[in-house]
Amino acid sequence: MNATADERRKLGAGEYWYDDLQRGDFYATDSVEMTAAQITAFAELSGDFFDVHMSDEFAQAQGFPSRIAHGLLVLSLIDGLKNRAAVKLMAVASLGWDWKFKGAVVAGDRIAARIRVVGKRVSSRGHGIVSLALTATKHGGQVVHEGETTLIMRHRPGGISG
Repeated sequence: MNATADERRKLGAGEYWYDDLQRGDFYATDSVEMTAAQITAFAELSGDFFDVHMSDEFAQAQGFPSRIAHGLLVLSLIDGLKNRAAVKLMAVASLGWDWKFKGAVVAGDRIAARIRVVGKRVSSRGHGIVSLALTATKHGGQVVHEGETTLIMRHRPGGISG
């Protein structure tokens, strides 16, 4: 994803509390390679043994190059990349996801994400609430997933909320 008018400040490595973030702040994660072992392990863990995830022949007959990773596996890896990034969001918990599967990921693909702050408010209980837009790509820049997540964020000790 290229820079847009909604992107204002590229965040550098470090901790970011609710009070530090501004709408339009953005950063990119490192990448991770999808492996066949991850796809198989996720099928075993989730119980999702659909043929498109388990059989190269079936997946190829459906127009894919080989068996494809589960969408929820890719989402999990993207969330992990977000949480392991050099930009450390001082979050408490996720409030939910609004997510779209836009393209297939197969073993050998490297995926990464670009993350942008799209909303910020204080809840009625005084919690910092931040909405993030994420665009996940694989090598070559093809968008494979995109959507938003909402996080409860910690306030900077002694910080001003708002």
